[in-house]
Amino acid sequence: MLTNRQLLILHAIVDDYIRSAEPVGSRSISKREDITFSPATIRNDMSDLEELGFLEKPHSSAGRIPSQRGYRYYVDNLLMPHHLTVDEKLDIRSIFSERIREVEEVIQHSARVLSNMTSYISLVLGPEMFEATLRSIQIIPLSKGSAILILVTDTGHVENQTIAVPDKIEAADLERTVNILNERLMGVPLFKLREKLQTEVKDVLRSHVENYDHVLSMLGSSLEREKAEKVFYSGKTNILAQPEFRDVDKVRMLLNMLDEDETMHQILRVPTTGIQVKIGQENNLEAFDNCSLITASYSIAGKHMGTIGILGPTRMEYRRVIGVVDTISKDLTKLLTNLYQQG
Repeated sequence: MLTNRQLLILHAIVDDYIRSAEPVGSRSISKREDITFSPATIRNDMSDLEELGFLEKPHSSAGRIPSQRGYRYYVDNLLMPHHLTVDEKLDIRSIFSERIREVEEVIQHSARVLSNMTSYISLVLGPEMFEATLRSIQIIPLSKGSAILILVTDTGHVENQTIAVPDKIEAADLERTVNILNERLMGVPLFKLREKLQTEVKDVLRSHVENYDHVLSMLGSSLEREKAEKVFYSGKTNILAQPEFRDVDKVRMLLNMLDEDETMHQILRVPTTGIQVKIGQENNLEAFDNCSLITASYSIAGKHMGTIGILGPTRMEYRRVIGVVDTISKDLTKLLTNLYQQG
């Protein structure tokens, strides 16, 4: 159990190190208005905190820096809630003030605002399209031999692609096909569309659409899909401004890990309740040993859809970042739920 004096000193050291990125000495702590102890007393408590594993002493400095355990204790026990400034609230509201109709666009914008407000790397896991269901489908002719296929999901996500239309398929065939698909496939999970097309929809097409075999071939390749989650990033180069990442090898390792889609999906895919903070080695990735990851879930109409997060150095401004991530996750949930209900 730490004494009240040790708690004050630990809090002061973490705050000062977050601000300065320089090891903190007893003399600088003693000059703070909230500290009334002598440098000698502070030195003794700093030594005790180091022995307990809350502080570390860099080789070339007489000062101390927080250890991973020190950051963990600080986040769990010493942080006070952060109240956003008026400007911060206006920045966040800007995400939702524009007439944005597509989920993906909202999420991309959220990632940009997160990185701009924190000066760290933002990560946003988009809705898990593998579990999304079809709300509607359209096929719009573009020119002879081509059309655009538009899928709208139950989450409000809109996905479109250009498809090749065989010469034997007439406009009337496309119209009948769209009607049948909307009647038979609405509410079907996206990953089951091709299976449904080749079973129960196939017989209906055979009865109502000429050259149905060409239609099946056209749709089959278009609806072939894998799990289509996306991780949106913003501010990757922000890490270069952090003193901890002057080492080129550290930066390269970190950026390479961010390109590992499946690994990042696994990190962000797990639904969380409230704010989650993983510090350094708690992330179980060597590339993140010097980083902290702060995440929160967002949902649509009560259903977990994705995760937003901030990745930065362990010397992170935790109090402010937690406040920003918490606010944006809640506002993102409100906006996406409204889009879903309006669609």
